[in-house]
Amino acid sequence: MADAFAPTLEAARARIAAVRPSVYARTRNALDGAVTGLSPYLTHGLVTLPEVLAGVAARHPMDVQHKFVYELGWRAYFRHVWAHRGEGILQSLHDGPLPEDAYARALPDDIRQACTGVPVVDEAVRTLYATGMLHNHARMWLASYVVHVRQVHWRAGADWLYAHLLDGDLASNHLSWQWVAGTGSHKPYLFNADNVARYAPAAWHSPGSVIDTSYEALDRMARERRPGALEAGRVTAAVEPGLSSLPPADLGAIAPNPARVAGAEVWLVHPWNLGELPAALPAGTRVIGLYVADFHRAWPWSERRWRFVGPRLAGLVDEVWHGDAAAITAALQGAASVRSVAEPHLAPWLPRWADCLPAPVLFPPVERRCDSFSQWWTRATRGLASAIDLLAVNEVPGW
Repeated sequence: MADAFAPTLEAARARIAAVRPSVYARTRNALDGAVTGLSPYLTHGLVTLPEVLAGVAARHPMDVQHKFVYELGWRAYFRHVWAHRGEGILQSLHDGPLPEDAYARALPDDIRQACTGVPVVDEAVRTLYATGMLHNHARMWLASYVVHVRQVHWRAGADWLYAHLLDGDLASNHLSWQWVAGTGSHKPYLFNADNVARYAPAAWHSPGSVIDTSYEALDRMARERRPGALEAGRVTAAVEPGLSSLPPADLGAIAPNPARVAGAEVWLVHPWNLGELPAALPAGTRVIGLYVADFHRAWPWSERRWRFVGPRLAGLVDEVWHGDAAAITAALQGAASVRSVAEPHLAPWLPRWADCLPAPVLFPPVERRCDSFSQWWTRATRGLASAIDLLAVNEVPGW
């Protein structure tokens, strides 16, 4: 499984070439369905949404309303919300089924250790730890159990899941948790044992567990304050992988070095723009990779994620810097010019250092904030008939 997500353009493009939109649409809800596995490559910018759709549409013409295009839209929509809400996405967007103080603020050990005794939950956690990935349906089941059965605040679960995901994106992850929690949607997302049996392998089935009940009963459970609600663990505990705010030493990151960029034109590569370098970079441009310590102290990564990002980043640049924002600011002051690609994960710092080009986008900009996906989707696809139409209106000059 360690090689399932090689951090290369070749691996990303092979996944694009393998997409069969009709099979994807028919089977994507099943844990063994024809999902694309593209999310780590999209999160870290090895490929972009326009590149994905262009590659798939070249082989499989699609209506703009096709399920595959629709699912790409969710990633774009979450970025739309982030652009309008900023750090507000890390707080409940509105009230959920219960008051905020009804939810515990720490994730219980039996969930962390995959020993709740509810097979679907424990299998999801073990899969997460073993692979750094989790099918979207399994993420929803896990989040629903954490928030509505165990009454743990969605933020505690979202932070924990983000830390272990290879494809962790603050907008997609945290807003998805809010959608499940009912703080970013009109009602809580609920699931039961029958739903699991329909879409998951036998090892995940959970007859006789707390979720083996009706949706009406689960809805009551989600809306009734139950202090200290616990499941009795009945299986061997899993070991939660460690997290680190520092890149592994063998990845070769060094402290910011002002002498290396003095008087030079600089292009900054960060962990979210790991695609090909712009063809138009002037000769002699110093290409510097960045790990911003301020970000990683707040959002540490698993070793698996460091080792997905690290080799690709190192292969693109002249050298890789790891340092806090103050040290990076000081080091770049002597550069003749600094440019990069805009990235909301680094929004507190990157615009201070560089003239930032916009990242390529797939959907037309929707200027007015939309608080539901359906509202945004209607506006973003208005007047478009096919995937090719969508691509045609969103060419990004210079890329």
